[in-house]
Amino acid sequence: MKKLTGFIIIAVIISTCFIASRCRNAVEIREEHEVKHLEWTRNAVIYEVNIRQYSPEGTFKAFEEDLPRLKELGIDIIWLMPIFPIGEVHRKADQSLLIEEVEDPLERVKYLGSYYSTKDYLSVNPEFGTSEDFKSLVDEIHKLGMYIILDIAVNHTAWDHEWIESHPEYYTRIEPGTKPWNEEWMHEHPEYFEHLENLNMTYPIHHEETDWWDVADLNFDNKDLRNEFKQIFKYWISEFDIDGYRCDAAAWVPADFWDEIRAPLDSVKPVFMLAEADIPEHHKKAFNMSYDWKLHHIFNDIAKKEKSAYSIAEHFQWVDTVYPHDSYLMQFTSNHDENSWNGTEFERMGDGAKAFAVLAATLPDMMLIYNGQESAFNRRLKFFEKDSITWGDYSYSSFYKSLISLKKRNKALRNGAEGGKLEVVSTPADSSIFAFVRMKEDDRLLVICNLSDEIQNYSLTLDEDLGTLQELFSDSPIILTSGFGLTLSPWQYLVFEN
Repeated sequence: MKKLTGFIIIAVIISTCFIASRCRNAVEIREEHEVKHLEWTRNAVIYEVNIRQYSPEGTFKAFEEDLPRLKELGIDIIWLMPIFPIGEVHRKADQSLLIEEVEDPLERVKYLGSYYSTKDYLSVNPEFGTSEDFKSLVDEIHKLGMYIILDIAVNHTAWDHEWIESHPEYYTRIEPGTKPWNEEWMHEHPEYFEHLENLNMTYPIHHEETDWWDVADLNFDNKDLRNEFKQIFKYWISEFDIDGYRCDAAAWVPADFWDEIRAPLDSVKPVFMLAEADIPEHHKKAFNMSYDWKLHHIFNDIAKKEKSAYSIAEHFQWVDTVYPHDSYLMQFTSNHDENSWNGTEFERMGDGAKAFAVLAATLPDMMLIYNGQESAFNRRLKFFEKDSITWGDYSYSSFYKSLISLKKRNKALRNGAEGGKLEVVSTPADSSIFAFVRMKEDDRLLVICNLSDEIQNYSLTLDEDLGTLQELFSDSPIILTSGFGLTLSPWQYLVFEN
């Protein structure tokens, strides 16, 4: 629990000339967001689920049993990491090792591969259960008033997808005799590249920074491939009644494909679409929401003392110049990529993990919780093998529940243009304090965060009094008038609402 520890006053004035705001009234200089947001998304919170690691069983049925707890937490959208069968050819054992290179046959069994190496888009991974089990899960999610989106990677397939043989024209090709981009890998794994030479293709050709050698690159210049995916996307909506998709590596698939696929999907059922990207153009016709990767990296940099709190204000100034009006951005302190490759929120953000979670919940637009965060789970999950979450006593559940409940009841925290304008309190560029006000109709919100490991003295000089507000994590109301002062402990956060 966060407590006020004093009233030492240093004047900090909320000045309109220094406010970085979500300029909802400046839409005349911004493109309009043509995609219609569904009403249930306006105050939604999204929760990412790794079925393999969620429970010791790693099944749909085991996860289904936990749905009432997530409903009680306040979750609205369940995002399932890919549920499709995983390829076996060139399956990864880790980031640098093929399963074929594991000498002990018994040792090979534990390597289950990457969820994003899809062998078949029209069936479920038998490790997770049956199609009937998945249908039961979807139905139960809907009965509880929640929604479900599927994670899908269409930039590439597994090497043993049937298209490799039946439709080689769907894949990116190289000319005979052309060397693959990764000559180092060619020498280290000659058997791998002999296979590529036989297929007259390689992956990746145009994304040299990756090590995704367990998947084959698809060529979206092929119209038949595009039509195949239209039918695949529609299949899971019409046959299983899912509510949308999280689209992996969306930036590496041509934007016009996403534009052309949206209307056919909405014709089956209005859907919610999340892009794993941060491309403003995606919001014109295709996607409801993108990752706010830039803000996430700012959070990490502030925690490492490489940026100041003011960088957050600068970021939202940029957002309002490039994103179409009424776009959604997803805010987070962790997800499957961050957890497995870059570290848990506690590794990256240290004692500031909760403070940054408060910002993810109260800044525009939608907060993501990654499975395990409500238990303060502090271990990197293995990506290619079974590695169950240790749930413990759900020690952060009340923390997240308080933030989610605030979002539900305070109109200033609604997603997109229906939320309150972000008005950032003017502070020096090297400040460790980040404070802002959001207001919508009669609802008011003031958030003050000390984004440093040092005690900070702080006060407000307000243009108008905010009246009596309740601090979310304290027990007594406070009258916020001009001259209100306090001392903030390291990484302390205060959330005031009326």
